[in-house]
Amino acid sequence: MLKSDYLIICILYLIFLVTKFMSVKIAIVDYGMGNLHSIYRKLVLLGADPIVTANAGDFVNADKIILPGVGHFTNAMDNLHKLRLIEPLNEAVINKKKPVLGICLGMQLMANHSEEGDTAGLGWIDASVVKFNIQDKLKHKVPQTGWNTIEITKKNDLLTQIENQSEFYFLHSFHFEQTKTEAILAKTIFEYEFVSAVAQENIFGTQFHPEKSLNTGIQLLKNFIHI
Repeated sequence: MLKSDYLIICILYLIFLVTKFMSVKIAIVDYGMGNLHSIYRKLVLLGADPIVTANAGDFVNADKIILPGVGHFTNAMDNLHKLRLIEPLNEAVINKKKPVLGICLGMQLMANHSEEGDTAGLGWIDASVVKFNIQDKLKHKVPQTGWNTIEITKKNDLLTQIENQSEFYFLHSFHFEQTKTEAILAKTIFEYEFVSAVAQENIFGTQFHPEKSLNTGIQLLKNFIHI
């Protein structure tokens, strides 16, 4: 094979990959609480077609949804209600079964309830959210801030090519508990064990921030694009 022919094949393959990913439209929910633009930039770099939006119509047109979040649980739910996004999100995720990825607070919002503000969540995952109950406060500072490993508990497309005990970046004071075993995708130890990722049908959540987790985080986002 001539070098010129090989170069043409490589170019055509790259065009195929870009075209494939560009067809994947991802709505990043803008409800005033998220780390939106770093996620947006990562998805663009991966060749997806993201949009940061609070427009319910964009959820209808999207192939997938990302629910990010950094902040207070009650404020987040209040904002979702004020923007009238609860019903469209339920329609897209529960009825239409569109894949959704909740990140950090976004994952917590998927639970039934959080003790942060004693507030009801979206109820997509049968779980509750509680604050870290740390005994050794000198060794384990709350919020947990920085890198920690995950213990993968089941196979799932979201974690394809991600090894057990991989490191991800965390920033949180609250976490899932009382989660059904079949929904648990990964666990992490921060003085004690807590749920750090969930997967239930088309619903995925990570307590950690893939957009801040270098190559492993990029791989996870790439996997979500493929799902």
